[in-house]
Amino acid sequence: MSKVNILNISLDNISTKELLKKLSLEGGIVFTPNVDHLMKLQIDREFYEAYNQADYRVCDGQILKWSLDFLGIPIQEKISGSDLLPAFYFDNKQNQNIKIFLLGGAEGVAQKAQEKINEKVGREIVVAACSPSFCFEKNEEECLEIVNAITRSEATVLVVGVGAPKQEKWIIKYRNKLKNIKIFLAVGAAIDFEAGHKKRAPKWMSEVGLETPYRLFREPKRLWKRYLVEDPPFLGLVLKQKLNLYKNPFT
Repeated sequence: MSKVNILNISLDNISTKELLKKLSLEGGIVFTPNVDHLMKLQIDREFYEAYNQADYRVCDGQILKWSLDFLGIPIQEKISGSDLLPAFYFDNKQNQNIKIFLLGGAEGVAQKAQEKINEKVGREIVVAACSPSFCFEKNEEECLEIVNAITRSEATVLVVGVGAPKQEKWIIKYRNKLKNIKIFLAVGAAIDFEAGHKKRAPKWMSEVGLETPYRLFREPKRLWKRYLVEDPPFLGLVLKQKLNLYKNPFT
């Protein structure tokens, strides 16, 4: 499996099929970097250090994929968290060793996603779900309650969808307390999409790079700063890398 470097992280040049096979054989932690992640990785050292502990980092987003093309290091496939989650549970439809715990979404959302996923798969592949409080990661008591709930569920897969950098930092911090979990998936808004709580952009929009404006139109109050202020400098950083002028802020 080859890797490509963009800014201060490496991405795995891998297909969804190959990734699912590797997870089945070896387990591991999967992060799905996109443009927003790359920008946060320029200023948040803890996030950067958490990212470097993931077993797999795959390209989430058409703009990121095009940027890799521009840099002359094309990858096989865009693998967003929202595509990876359904691919994963359908691939393991008959695998009784796969038991999923969902962590994310507003109150009741994870449970709704649990119902819908189990209905699609035809078995109780999602064994439990939890929608944590908004700032749960700052409450050690709540975090340990969640760890205990995951352990009691006997889940072997933990799917976390609470947004970056929160989900990645939480996985790295608590993974060693979760002895039964073999696979960790950080999937962003995928749990919301599965529950029908949020509407995902049509596939054609995602493929032509219009998922960002679609999401901005749907959630302007929450996303305007991310998409209009924080993320646009990414293109300048990619140009710096192309010209061999980019420097990792943490090395």
